[in-house]
Amino acid sequence: MPDIPFNDVWYWYLTGEWPGKPPAEFLRFMQLSQRIYKPIPSDPHCLECGIPMAGIGGTLLRFMGSKPSTFSSKLCSSCEKAAREQESGAEVELSMLFADVRGSTPLAESKPTSEFKDIIQRFYKTTSSILIDHNAMVNRLMGDQVSALFVPRFAGKDHAKVAIHAARELLRVTGHEDSNGPWVPVGVGIHTGMAYVGAVGSGSGVNEIAVLGSAANLCARLSSSAATGEILVSEDSIKSAKLETQSLESRHLELKGISQPVDVYVIKIGQTH
Repeated sequence: MPDIPFNDVWYWYLTGEWPGKPPAEFLRFMQLSQRIYKPIPSDPHCLECGIPMAGIGGTLLRFMGSKPSTFSSKLCSSCEKAAREQESGAEVELSMLFADVRGSTPLAESKPTSEFKDIIQRFYKTTSSILIDHNAMVNRLMGDQVSALFVPRFAGKDHAKVAIHAARELLRVTGHEDSNGPWVPVGVGIHTGMAYVGAVGSGSGVNEIAVLGSAANLCARLSSSAATGEILVSEDSIKSAKLETQSLESRHLELKGISQPVDVYVIKIGQTH
């Protein structure tokens, strides 16, 4: 990989646009990689380097990292590794989704440890599949929470609308439409705003992809405030998605760690817009 400005590359990764003049060495490097790998049969190829991530080509070249990355099905693990090794990133407008298991502490106390582990593992796998299907970057699976980033490069300009649709599907697959109730109780928060996305680490090579800033904190607080089966959507996401709100409940919330009250709308499974 040539010596390139990784902050600019991160901006390109996330938005599909260069903040300035594209680095010529990087473009030549990726164009050469695309010419080599794109002709190899595979669906999909890595959006950046073109390496096959599935099919016959993916099987033959798996030793080169030809599999989806852990944070986006659009990129390969080799491109993810290159991004993680550089402690850099970019500030972009995106939509964020945080989903929490409601009442996880009493749920854990009421079940054997192995059974609770199976529930959380199923929650991770089921929700991650939905988020990946909606072209999200699955940012974190931790404790009783899943978080995802919907950036313009992957989710498109209507990323707020895509995030809301993904949240509805997430509640559906966790059983919130079932007459007997969900197999795991979940609340969701969605917010659209500016945030820093990039690789942060300890300086010893242990890096992770993180989303940082007040917008991310707000989304996390919305998720924590959502009741079982609820999606709390910020006004910014509602406006970005151009969602009609006449039939939606509105709330004026004071959230811990957020200086100003926040107006949100409540979407529940079964509502159609």
